[in-house]
Amino acid sequence: MYLGRVIGTVVATQKDENLKGIKLLVVQPLDHRREAAGDPFVAIDVVQSGPGEEVFWVGAREAPKALASGYGPVDAAIVGIVDRVDV
Repeated sequence: MYLGRVIGTVVATQKDENLKGIKLLVVQPLDHRREAAGDPFVAIDVVQSGPGEEVFWVGAREAPKALASGYGPVDAAIVGIVDRVDV
């Protein structure tokens, strides 16, 4: 799992069947200091997060498993909302 911040939303009029009803958000990956680390990307949201929130996300082959069907054209998925970070 990785840390990120939701910085925007995506509106898509056409989606794969497995993504119907799933929100797409733009995520800025964060490093351990909670600073931007890399380019923003689009992720599915299965936990109802929103702009400005810090989130946990997964990528690669773990991402489609966040969908109810367990299958879909997904490279990244938001799987948790961060309440607090203690270092």
